[in-house]
Amino acid sequence: MTTTQQTRSSASAAGSISRLACWLILGLVLLADALDLIDSTVTNIAAPTIVGDIGGGEGLIKWLGSSYALAMGILLVIGGRLGDRYGQRRMFLTGMAGFTVASAVAGLSPDPAVLIVARVVQGLFGAMLIPQGMAIMTKTFPRDLLKKAFNIFGPLLGVATVGGPLLAGFIIDADIAGLGWRPIFLVNIVLGVVGVAVALKLLPRDGADPSATVDGVGAGLLAVTMFGLMFGLIEGSTYGWEAVPIASLLMGVIFLVLFGRRQATADAPLIKPSLLKNKGFSSGMIVGLLFFAVTAGITYVFSLFIQGALGETPGHTAVGLLPLTFGIIAGSGLCIALGGKLGRKLIAVGMVVTMLGAGLLLALLSAKGIDVTLWQLALPVFVTGVGMGCCYGLIIDIALGDIDPAEAGSASGTLTSVQQLASGIGSAVVTTVYLHAGAPVHAIKVALIVVLAVTAFCLPAVKLLPRNTATESAGEAGGQ
Repeated sequence: MTTTQQTRSSASAAGSISRLACWLILGLVLLADALDLIDSTVTNIAAPTIVGDIGGGEGLIKWLGSSYALAMGILLVIGGRLGDRYGQRRMFLTGMAGFTVASAVAGLSPDPAVLIVARVVQGLFGAMLIPQGMAIMTKTFPRDLLKKAFNIFGPLLGVATVGGPLLAGFIIDADIAGLGWRPIFLVNIVLGVVGVAVALKLLPRDGADPSATVDGVGAGLLAVTMFGLMFGLIEGSTYGWEAVPIASLLMGVIFLVLFGRRQATADAPLIKPSLLKNKGFSSGMIVGLLFFAVTAGITYVFSLFIQGALGETPGHTAVGLLPLTFGIIAGSGLCIALGGKLGRKLIAVGMVVTMLGAGLLLALLSAKGIDVTLWQLALPVFVTGVGMGCCYGLIIDIALGDIDPAEAGSASGTLTSVQQLASGIGSAVVTTVYLHAGAPVHAIKVALIVVLAVTAFCLPAVKLLPRNTATESAGEAGGQ
């Protein structure tokens, strides 16, 4: 399909549905994204309760979040291209239906192995689902309505981010029908069925594009690479560095080399070689990987500390994490207001604020130890969240600042996948540090030192990023 044909098709689709239908489609897309955000965060609260019920020990604690993020990150690279090739409506329905079934299996899991497999399948179908929403909205919404939709998208997803841990905590404390943690996944059955029914009714039919290529070999090599590295890391740190985890790490490294060769030779590589040669993009990818990893990890560890060391219930733990979430939302607001003016300087500010919050937490825990209260933790946790919020969205936007417009879609998908993969890696690495560092107070202090060290390492690299986002860079060029 040519660019002209796509434009005409989009214009036709936008004119063929009512504004009410557009708002309903926005609600449907928000539901899909909310399901992803909630399911990526609920295990932060639920992990200790799940392990207490079905066993699995440290291994399950590490894999609960990592398995979902790993699967999501790997397939998200090609999720958008699958929509182009087979049609966004079809892939949205497939993703929503598969996610719903996987959620049911997760909620009914009899043992850790089934639960981890279900989490992987959730991530795979989620990666098919999430990229389609924006594509459908871009094709079907009038331009003025599309801008309004994007403006309310972030705040509403922020509410979903708050809702995930809160929902998990209160559901577990309520112990609905004696099911304990299981309803945090089973509730997706109701939401998923509603989503599929609404999608069948509302989403416009779109044609498939057989010319859109998907590099299945590259995706497979990336999957084996990430699984090998993460399996080796988690199993080795949990059960000892024996032959299996060492072999797994070596396999991951070998397949990483093969993946790199594939990207250089494939007709339609997942990551275009020209992107990797772009200093700003490559720097943003590395900085993002490290920063997203340690901040995702410390969020998970903080939940384990509140429940394990301070003895709080899942519901109280969810409330204890609210300052972090509100801080992230506040930081994201600063990002929207100042990101265009300050550019990469705001990322540096955000990292410094993150380090300030982590430092305040370290000092507080050194002084109070296990006697610290959630109220005392609230301010430094909030400050940490503000710093994280300033960086999260802006790192991706700034990294795209020097990208050719023709490569923007591929670059954006790659960075989003890196963010997901970093979440899985960070949860595994920082949790490993925490679980093997001795007494809980000492362990979380060591984990905070890791956050401080990695963030301090990233800070000088911010100078390698483009100065501004793609929009601001284009504006400056146009004004010259």
